[in-house]
Amino acid sequence: MRLLSGKVVGGKVEVEGEPLKEGSIVTVLALEDEEPFELSPEQEAELARGIQEVERGQFVDGDEFLKELSRE
Repeated sequence: MRLLSGKVVGGKVEVEGEPLKEGSIVTVLALEDEEPFELSPEQEAELARGIQEVERGQFVDGDEFLKELSRE
């Protein structure tokens, strides 16, 4: 897993750095109205750890989370 930045050029997302492999699955977070989105190195590391947990199946889906909230 890698955390990359990029921008839309000609309707396609172009990422900075080494190109991704053809067929790579990606998630895109689109900022609105030039809204700044900055993470500290610690926040980037926390985000990366969270993504790795999800990839390992260590998560609660949204429906289950809402059920747990309603029980409290």
